[in-house]
Amino acid sequence: MALNSASLRPSSALSRKFKNSSNYVSNPIKSLSFLNPIPLFSNLSFKKTSQSSSLFTKASSPSTTITDTQELKIFSVPTKPIEGQKTGTSGLRKKVKVFMQENYLGNWIQALFNSLPPEDYMNGVLVLGGDGRYFNLEAAQIIIKIAAGNGVGKILVGKDGIMSTPAVSAVIRKRKANGGFIMSASHNPGGPEYDWGIKFNYSSGQPAPESITDKIYGNTLSISEIKMADIPDVDLSKLGVTNYGTFSVDVVDSVGDYVELMENVFDFSLIRSLLSRPDFRFMFDAMHAVTGAYAKPIFVDKLGANPDSITNGVPLEDFGHGHPDPNLTYAKDLVNIMFGENGPDAGAASDGDGDRNMILGRGFFVTPSDSVAIIAANAQEAIPYFKTGPKGLARSMPTSGALDRVAEKLNLPFYEVPTGWKFFGNLMDAGKLSICGEESFGTGSDHIREKDGIWAVLAWLSIIAFRNKDQKPGEKLISISDVVNEHWATYGRNFFSRYDYEECESEGANKMIEYLRDVVSKSKAGDKYGSYALQFADDFNYTDPVDGSVVSKQGIRFVFTDGSRIIFRLSGTGSAGATVRIYTEQFEPDVSKHNMDAQTALKPLIDLALSTSKLKEFTGREEPTTDAFPVIKRLKGALCLI
Repeated sequence: MALNSASLRPSSALSRKFKNSSNYVSNPIKSLSFLNPIPLFSNLSFKKTSQSSSLFTKASSPSTTITDTQELKIFSVPTKPIEGQKTGTSGLRKKVKVFMQENYLGNWIQALFNSLPPEDYMNGVLVLGGDGRYFNLEAAQIIIKIAAGNGVGKILVGKDGIMSTPAVSAVIRKRKANGGFIMSASHNPGGPEYDWGIKFNYSSGQPAPESITDKIYGNTLSISEIKMADIPDVDLSKLGVTNYGTFSVDVVDSVGDYVELMENVFDFSLIRSLLSRPDFRFMFDAMHAVTGAYAKPIFVDKLGANPDSITNGVPLEDFGHGHPDPNLTYAKDLVNIMFGENGPDAGAASDGDGDRNMILGRGFFVTPSDSVAIIAANAQEAIPYFKTGPKGLARSMPTSGALDRVAEKLNLPFYEVPTGWKFFGNLMDAGKLSICGEESFGTGSDHIREKDGIWAVLAWLSIIAFRNKDQKPGEKLISISDVVNEHWATYGRNFFSRYDYEECESEGANKMIEYLRDVVSKSKAGDKYGSYALQFADDFNYTDPVDGSVVSKQGIRFVFTDGSRIIFRLSGTGSAGATVRIYTEQFEPDVSKHNMDAQTALKPLIDLALSTSKLKEFTGREEPTTDAFPVIKRLKGALCLI
């Protein structure tokens, strides 16, 4: 009697089938054959609701028409509230098995439609895409049926359900869609035992604001029915339009619109001049995630990189049994190559849904905080999109202050926002912000309303290409490490580290944060913390300068008089338990100290953070979940526990 996806049997052969495939970009994932013959809800009984066909308008499309069925029947599926559907920093993320429970996904999707004004979707166009992870194809069918049941006119869905998060934002903006669904748990692992996620982006391409996500959660607590259309599953492996009366599903190329946008942002001929040099080598690790579908068309076909420069380029449901998080730990194969003997000149990786990035030089790691600062400092001369200069710069609160110093030197407006890309969107829409970033490997600009992994890689290639445009063959090239060291010499270095303690017991983690709030409430300027003098301590609050909305309790900050900071916050991007994050930062203007090992430079602050928080007492944890110290020993002076 319920909307139950548990009876669907995902293809365990999918990863095996394509791991050895030579056609690794044009057809990265095939549609699961079992979906089409079996009606998704054939075992359910429905209550028919009256809905006039005048609620739908047939959307035009240049795509080939595959099926044209005139009748569209809308039914009501009885349901009841399910606990635990409150969205985190970026959508709703849980274990796959949770989403496969009866009505779990359906409840959240219907609650979303119940939360939106009808004019935001009725007769409109919505985009649907995802990172290719396990359960995406089944979820896509559920979302399509519920969208049709709620009066949406057209769904634009990426072929095979594939579309990166940045590409979804780009397609929403280019096609003037009303919004879009993104099926992804981002950098979290995929597979039957792992994570799945869903979020909604608005017509500007940005993630839904908290005013909407709060309404969604409220509606999940009172939901009683799911409206859905009685239509067969759509074959997502074939490009073209399928019509069901006045509702249509258009399966579109996942890559084309995004590639076109990148060509308009960057000087591809400049980047091509770098990647085609015999004395420059580049490597991109797609981590068996969604950017595998974009890497060859952009880096190889458009920019002339060697095809062998793309590694792990086949998107797989379980990311090749890997963890698609582009950092020093989970992208260790790339790190080993870049820090090996005669490593490539530039290396990069992106995450599950393509919105995060890691930048490496030969034997050199660029921290995300430094990366966004350096892109901002060089954007006007190296990237055509910024030829008149950035409008403003912004970073998330935990991100280091390296970007602040660039904004000050360039006399640009600067904003410090809570963690979550949605907080940048209002600033962009108001024309106040061009370039922004987060310490969690997210970097982007106002070309879309999401962080963008490939954009960041192209930005770095543009900077290196511009700096070497007059270098003749045989002359020493200006390297990534040269650019970073020059930036530190100009602006100073912000040593930065982050410790993650994943899947802590929520009760203990919350008690630790409450304890720290009590410490903050009793603190005053001048208090001594070891050798550090307190400037201020607070629980970060943010007032949006565009709409005046306020968000509170976004992270505990201890800021000291020398500019050093310690920050504590609970992450909203995990799927189970609580993730405690501890950030430490210290500014160093002395050039002679810039090549110090970051862990050495930050050790007094790290020790202070652990003792101040009483983390071991509250959580029982003695070590971070991700131990990067073995990596740090190889990455001389490169930083950090990620």
